[in-house]
Amino acid sequence: MTTDALDLDAYLSRIAYQGPREPTLATLRALHLAHATHIPFENLDILLGRPIRIDLSSLQAKLVDGGRGGYCFELNTLFAAALHALGFEVTLLAARVRFGATRVLPRTHMVLKVASEDAEWLADVGFGAAGLLLPIRFGDGEQARQFAWTYRLVEDTAQWVLQSLRDDAWADLYAFTLEPQLPVDFEVANHYVSTHPQSRFVQTMTAQCTGPQERRTLVNRELAIERASGSERRMLGDDDELLATLAESFGLHFPPGTRFRVPALS
Repeated sequence: MTTDALDLDAYLSRIAYQGPREPTLATLRALHLAHATHIPFENLDILLGRPIRIDLSSLQAKLVDGGRGGYCFELNTLFAAALHALGFEVTLLAARVRFGATRVLPRTHMVLKVASEDAEWLADVGFGAAGLLLPIRFGDGEQARQFAWTYRLVEDTAQWVLQSLRDDAWADLYAFTLEPQLPVDFEVANHYVSTHPQSRFVQTMTAQCTGPQERRTLVNRELAIERASGSERRMLGDDDELLATLAESFGLHFPPGTRFRVPALS
């Protein structure tokens, strides 16, 4: 992976990271948490009729300099480049999303395998509000408590499955194998996700962010806030309220009058 287009200092400022830069497990954990809690998951450019580009120069301009978020191909490509620049060994992997799926989906989710301190770790800052806050270790299958949320990574018939504990039951988030992928492999998946009529990202607008104690998810005009103590939901009103919510709840700022292709109010 080439990282010439990455402004590492600007990236670290974007995620408010001021810690050590040595490629240690502590650094990996701190970077993962900082990225996951500072750059939101969103697909808004698709609903504005704009292409999604996943080359590093475009990601630097959009996510770092532009203060925007993105989805897995954008978020994890940027994170992988930063890890590589800091000296980590990173392998790109492709996963099938299972969370919320009613059928078998293609491998349209990017995740990362990172080697650190004689172990391998699943890193993923691109799964939205339901995703990891910290990397999780391959091999032990034990529960991993991450602040208010709990995960585990288990083996199942020659593949790995990341699961989340939800309502006292384990829910599959996604499944993947350890076959290494190249950046070009995700160009095809990104094209499908951002343009195919059946893609959920073409059909639905979303913005999501996660934190140690709270998850926020906007789907079209419904805002959901999830906490360990329970959840709340409310419908947004007009387009101006939608823009205000994107700014206040997700740090995503758009000019007044911006309109997204979202379902009309019923």
